[in-house]
Amino acid sequence: MVFGQVVIGPPGSGKTTYCNGMSQFLPLIGRKVAVINLDPANDALPYECAVNIEELIKLQDVMAEHSLGPNGGLVYCMDYLEKNIDWLESKLKPLIKDHYLLFDFPGQVELFFLHANAKNVIMKLIKRLDLRLTAVHLVDAHLCSDPGKFVSALLLSLSTMVHLELPHINVLSKIDLIESYGRLAFNLDFYTDVQDLSYLQYHLDQDPRSSKYRKLTKELCEVIENYGLVNFTTLDIQDKESVGNLVKLIDKSNGYIFAGIEASAVEFSKIAVGPVDWDYYRVAAVQEKYMKDDEDIGPNKDRTS
Repeated sequence: MVFGQVVIGPPGSGKTTYCNGMSQFLPLIGRKVAVINLDPANDALPYECAVNIEELIKLQDVMAEHSLGPNGGLVYCMDYLEKNIDWLESKLKPLIKDHYLLFDFPGQVELFFLHANAKNVIMKLIKRLDLRLTAVHLVDAHLCSDPGKFVSALLLSLSTMVHLELPHINVLSKIDLIESYGRLAFNLDFYTDVQDLSYLQYHLDQDPRSSKYRKLTKELCEVIENYGLVNFTTLDIQDKESVGNLVKLIDKSNGYIFAGIEASAVEFSKIAVGPVDWDYYRVAAVQEKYMKDDEDIGPNKDRTS
């Protein structure tokens, strides 16, 4: 049984930086790591990868040969990878004996909520190699400072979760820069817990571009709330404690914490439940560290008033 992460997210969300940081952190806790680059547009890798899709196909060659743009070229590359899944399987087989796998995927979001090729690649690998993978979906934390962009990020996260059908963790990356683009309208737990989205409506109505789509926004927010699936954890990839907390969540989601344990159902339950790290206090600690303090506001009150 092999464990790993499928690292996905929009362009600029920090996927490659995440893989680089995680590949340095995991050996510190005793895990051998293999990074698999499946992004044919990623030609400047800061980490040493065990498998590189450019050995199979290159985006620039596809674009030139088939007169495709970057988006069409990436879809073609994923289709080509799916048809040549035996190549990837042969590359992974020597690694699965003793490595923890990090899959660095392209940032084209359509691959993960619209097209089937990336999902098919993942599912075939899971079936053939008996992998236990968690999707780690990175979203740039600064999107929280714009209500419209935050709703878009929620929709993307929900669509990706439903489409991929994997254990899934949504991450607000670059949390250390969260207020670089302006103060948040609410405390951090409003965004991580995806609380009552109707409170965003007032702020959206202040923007003339958003106010005319009021009814559409209201309906989209109701879809997100009706599913009740989306929440976020936070990450500062340069902070070991932050990375460690995320690894704990990932290990619980893909079953790594149970690996090699032979025990009763009661013992498994004890491991799964405790020790409890209450989200409220965890998020409060992150806010205290990275956000300016407002002594006169409550947990969900408007921080801009």
